[in-house]
Amino acid sequence: MKLIHTAKKALYISVAKYFRYWSNKSLRRWNPRVIVVTGSVGKTTMLNLIETQLGPAAHYSHNANSAFGIAFDIVGMRGITSSKLKWLYLFIAVPLRSLFFTRHEKYYVAEIDGERPREASLLAEWLRPEVTVWVSLGRSHAVFYDAVVASGRYGSVDEAIADEFASLARNTSKLVIVDGGNPAMTTQIKDISGKIVAITDAALHKYHVSPTSASFVMSSGTFSFSDPMPKETYVQLAMLEQLMNYLALPITHDVSSFSSPPGRSRHFAGIKDTHLIDSSYNAHLISMRSMIAMMQAMPATHKWAVIGDMVEQGKSESEEHRLLGELLSTTDFEQIILVGRRVSLHTHPAISSSNPQRHVESFANARDALQYIVDHLQGNEVLLFKGSQYLEWIVEKLLLNPQDVSKLARQDIASVKRRASWGLS
Repeated sequence: MKLIHTAKKALYISVAKYFRYWSNKSLRRWNPRVIVVTGSVGKTTMLNLIETQLGPAAHYSHNANSAFGIAFDIVGMRGITSSKLKWLYLFIAVPLRSLFFTRHEKYYVAEIDGERPREASLLAEWLRPEVTVWVSLGRSHAVFYDAVVASGRYGSVDEAIADEFASLARNTSKLVIVDGGNPAMTTQIKDISGKIVAITDAALHKYHVSPTSASFVMSSGTFSFSDPMPKETYVQLAMLEQLMNYLALPITHDVSSFSSPPGRSRHFAGIKDTHLIDSSYNAHLISMRSMIAMMQAMPATHKWAVIGDMVEQGKSESEEHRLLGELLSTTDFEQIILVGRRVSLHTHPAISSSNPQRHVESFANARDALQYIVDHLQGNEVLLFKGSQYLEWIVEKLLLNPQDVSKLARQDIASVKRRASWGLS
């Protein structure tokens, strides 16, 4: 099994390098100022915030953040979204397009993931960004790092993940912006030669959140959103201020054009005058804490939490779900509804142990959870959806306006088929 895993990893890197070689020809003709956005959570939100400022002056790597995705994006192509036979087409088409395709925007704002070991570092060594905006650090996709830790190179999964993300900072020529409240991040970048700006909580002057909006009073002015945003968004806004100051460009505080990415803290009107806050795109403990804290700060009488499994946590899976349970036990949620094997096995007992009086409902699947929700809604509830197990399907069934389904996460053909195979259609 270990040999197979090693072979797959080597093949992944080799194929990624093939596409990088050809796409590099197009990138060098283009020669943009490269701004990289990375982190365990909040990358896409950060990318979209930068777009509200730079607009058409930049090209943005929307829906492309892997070693393959970035290579395809640079030559104006998309990756595999349907048939695997498309790989043959890409192997031929990418080299051909690299010979003539050239973008013309002044900036390239690229979102970079550290999902797999060596992925971020492979891109860092290639793109050599002028600016890196490192938003966050946590146990995202920890399962991919268990083998790296087992090899003895690192003492823990946290250390391995931090080092992978830090490769972008180490390969940055001018400016690295980080969350100064995260010791693991500041430790990783203490020896790099470029300029470092560490964001602290002093950057936030005032925060307010409701089911339909959020506002942040920052050093440069007030940013207002038409979706509820977690308090930690101030870190990204402060990073945005630092970036624009570095580029010597004016800051636009009107972010009405900003739209939360699908499945990331997005508000929808629900049946029975309910408010649906959809944050079902993904989840690990850092993002769970952020969204739960946002709900606790929200002035609402009837608050519910619909929580799904946190996947790809590797060997730390049971511990992460136990900590989630301890966190939920301290909240004022009127209803806590758990969906999935992991939260039922680890989170539910942790809630009951920490707060024996707390009522919790656990369900194996989204269909049963939806039925419970529909049967118990009284009206005017604010429901948070966070985690896996196809929670976006539950949100879909509770929408007041069915056309809003297009704004939910995982609406591509493959995802719809996967949900249907689970009886969710």
